[in-house]
Amino acid sequence: MAARESRHVLVIGGCGYIGSILAGHLLERGCRVRVLDRLLYGNGDVAADWMERNGFSLVTGDLCDGACLAAALEGVTDVLLPAAIVGDPACKRKPEEARRVNEAGAISVFDALAGRGIDRFVFFSTCSNYGLREDDTPADEDAPLHPLSLYAETKVAVERHILAHADDVDFHPTVLRLATAYGLSRRMRFDLTVSDFTRELALGRELVVYDEGTWRPYCHVRDIARAVTGVLDADAGLVDGRVYNVGGNDENYTKQSIVDRVVKYVPDARVCYRKGGSDPRNYRVAFDRINAELGFSPAYSVDRSVQALVAALEAGLFADVEQRPWFYGNTADAGS
Repeated sequence: MAARESRHVLVIGGCGYIGSILAGHLLERGCRVRVLDRLLYGNGDVAADWMERNGFSLVTGDLCDGACLAAALEGVTDVLLPAAIVGDPACKRKPEEARRVNEAGAISVFDALAGRGIDRFVFFSTCSNYGLREDDTPADEDAPLHPLSLYAETKVAVERHILAHADDVDFHPTVLRLATAYGLSRRMRFDLTVSDFTRELALGRELVVYDEGTWRPYCHVRDIARAVTGVLDADAGLVDGRVYNVGGNDENYTKQSIVDRVVKYVPDARVCYRKGGSDPRNYRVAFDRINAELGFSPAYSVDRSVQALVAALEAGLFADVEQRPWFYGNTADAGS
């Protein structure tokens, strides 16, 4: 395990919703950080206050560009890959791009690391891979994968490639299946369940919720960053070729229970419940492995985050969501 100050970590997608929190977290912990990001969502300004920090560098480019990737890899000790066309709607909108980036691009990154003196590689996958569970038993890491979307299909394909070659490479790969992210970020998103529900109700709009009894796991972006640094700090033999669900057992929620938490802080909220939504996913997830092996448990809760987001919205933050939809979500092109 390398000391933090000796680590030079490449965060591919470090200006994104999760990546920006992760990059900042690593800098705060004394790591040198390089970010590779093509700034697809006009989100370059999230890195502005890092540019004067010793140990930080930014490479603007596409992870699928071999020359750009090679330049970004020069001299780094660890590689983190949160970059992707994230989410079912974004992948459905541009399926060829999703395959290019999420599957072919991610595999090309993994394959490019051999012989470069890399210590750790962390691939950001998703609990969405579990898809539709036959019962309410929480899915652990050995549960069957049932991807129901192009997004999940690409993540499963990359996972399989990594795990099939984990014993053959000269670095230590780890797969993290993330719960649905929430929480305030430098590159805020309002197309995710917690932030979407909270914003709609805080602005006095009627919220239409489909299939309110369906389950999802959730995890705060800062807890995700803590989980990643837990992998970097762990003994290499423990995390090598290992898969971890990232979240907490108490952070599985139905859509109804998310609404209930928002309504605590928006008492005049208007909610309409309907059946027959287009998203068939319904799954709870078990997080015992990451707790037992890495000592990880979430420090944040949906309730706490909703309260902070309501306060932010009431204070006038994020007033430009309609004017910059490409920045606050993944289904619009920058400047459109």
